[in-house]
Amino acid sequence: MPYECGIIPREEARGRYPVRFATIAMLFIIFDVEVVFLYPWAVALDQLQVFGLIEMFVFILILGIAYVYIWGRGGLEWD
Repeated sequence: MPYECGIIPREEARGRYPVRFATIAMLFIIFDVEVVFLYPWAVALDQLQVFGLIEMFVFILILGIAYVYIWGRGGLEWD
């Protein structure tokens, strides 16, 4: 058991890390990127006309389907 700064460690340095934290973090990043794409769209909505509106609804629909899929597979449940 190695010393760190001359002090004997009280517990193992490599503890188990629940995979749930990583899954939730990745989901947070994905949906946070969604907000990054939604903000410029909301600012330029009047210039985009109908095509921009349809394009963003398709984008939101795809993300909504992904959210429902993750929810259905139990990715958001914390046991």
